[in-house]
Amino acid sequence: MSTDEWEDRVAALWADETVHDARRIALMRDLAADAPHPALGAFELGGAHDSGGREADADVSYAAATAAGLDAVDPDRAARMVVQHASTLRNLGRVDEAITMLRDAPPHPATGAAPRVFLALALHSASRVDEALRVAIEAVEPTLPRYHRSVRAYAAALTGD
Repeated sequence: MSTDEWEDRVAALWADETVHDARRIALMRDLAADAPHPALGAFELGGAHDSGGREADADVSYAAATAAGLDAVDPDRAARMVVQHASTLRNLGRVDEAITMLRDAPPHPATGAAPRVFLALALHSASRVDEALRVAIEAVEPTLPRYHRSVRAYAAALTGD
């Protein structure tokens, strides 16, 4: 199967809302085995586990994607995986790991402000609510049509900066 065919089949599986989670995982497992690169298959399988509520399995797949060099194979997917994996870690109770991963995430067009939003969620899970609110406000501040200086000042005041 060509890379384009594989990508089309993966996209079609994600787009099909009639497929229940267990079936999506099984179908994605088959697609992962046929992936043009192991990192791509591991990433997509991790996503299927993740969306199906199987976070421990998602963690294993995401780690495999990283080990297989996803960042070199597909930088867009690698950027998305930071968000997805960190969210999985948060759901597994590994909040400090999630926070570190999200703080270290470089900006990428494939994720926009998502790393900051998920960082806010992780900080909230860690009971660091003022810091979480600050991060969330700072994530949306650039999208505001005005009030930038005021919003930045209010956000900084939340954590005493």
